[in-house]
Amino acid sequence: MTKSPTVTARITPVAGFSAAAGGFLVHAETLVVETGQRVELVDVTDRIMELTRTSGVREGLVNLWSLHTTCAVFINEAQQALHADIKRFLEETVAREATWMHNDPAHSDCERGNADAHLRAMLLGHSLTLQIGAGDVVLGQWQRILVGELDGPRSRSLRLQFMGIA
Repeated sequence: MTKSPTVTARITPVAGFSAAAGGFLVHAETLVVETGQRVELVDVTDRIMELTRTSGVREGLVNLWSLHTTCAVFINEAQQALHADIKRFLEETVAREATWMHNDPAHSDCERGNADAHLRAMLLGHSLTLQIGAGDVVLGQWQRILVGELDGPRSRSLRLQFMGIA
């Protein structure tokens, strides 16, 4: 076992693109989310809906992917008391001050002491796939798209890929 993480390196950076074949369109771009707290829930629903409307896809799917191991993306309500409950649940389920090997210099070279953030992100998930109908994201009445910042404050990137019929 090594103390250092394995790095995933790309030959070229991830960039936005669009391609179409017949009536099928694939469009991708990156959404940047700025956070101001160590643990924060950010509602990005309106931004995702606007990007969907301008993507050119009328019927299909949009995949959202967090490019970070300590940042999650998931669906829930955007309600202040519920967000406080989610944060409390995460703290009670994965306590920051617990003894984690990732935080121990004998086992890891991580200086951030953020094992809890990695484990919490694993619980919440790093991706979402949503339906696009009539050029808009299909969501239930109370469903909102949330980014879970678990090791901030930071600048976070979400990769979005829209696929479907133009």
